[in-house]
Amino acid sequence: MSTANKMKVEIWSDIMCPWCYIGKRRFEAAMEQFTDAGSVEIEWHSFQLDPTIESGHGDNLYSYLSKRKGVPYEQAVQMNNQVTALASTLGLTYNMEQAVVANSFDAHRLIQLAKKHQLGDAAEERLFKAYFTEGKDFSDPETLVAIGKEIGLPESELKELVNSQAFAPDVKRDIQEASALGINGVPFFVFDRKYGVSGAQASETFLEVLNKSVGEWKKSQPAGLEIIEGQTCGPDGDC
Repeated sequence: MSTANKMKVEIWSDIMCPWCYIGKRRFEAAMEQFTDAGSVEIEWHSFQLDPTIESGHGDNLYSYLSKRKGVPYEQAVQMNNQVTALASTLGLTYNMEQAVVANSFDAHRLIQLAKKHQLGDAAEERLFKAYFTEGKDFSDPETLVAIGKEIGLPESELKELVNSQAFAPDVKRDIQEASALGINGVPFFVFDRKYGVSGAQASETFLEVLNKSVGEWKKSQPAGLEIIEGQTCGPDGDC
């Protein structure tokens, strides 16, 4: 089935968002249960929770969150311990103490390049793991090139990416579109531009919306031709 004949689910996400990785897993679980998954096309969109972050500032994740949220350091640790425990129930390993807090804009440019090669989901998955599990700096050009090569992107395009501002307009366009749609937090899932689901909902919720949105989408598709048979001539000369 071509993408033209699929219903689109769009996901706005930021790589440094712990709930986005959890939401991805829960949505994937719903898709595994969904009997008509072949009718769905998934597109990832860029979103920045904090576009003001300066890479290389030296704060660990707990210090950063303490300052940004205005909470004690110990509370920031406790908050992350809770989400880490939840992530582990989905098979995700969060090593928050190793996370490198950096600006995600260039990582989003990598995702946009990956989308050009139909590797958007692979890029999201690899970048989530790089940040939450491996403690890699996704603002580092060499790291981005290595990640891109891992998922199968051409090295020449990766080098061009990190030495330019390629795909920056695409990232900004996604962020502006999120604002126009009223999206002010991620993850945010949009089904056929009719239904929005905010947050890392339970898989059952995603499955319910998939059934509803795909069912309605199918009803709205043009019906095939109803043919009244008559005398014709075919390409083989039969008339």
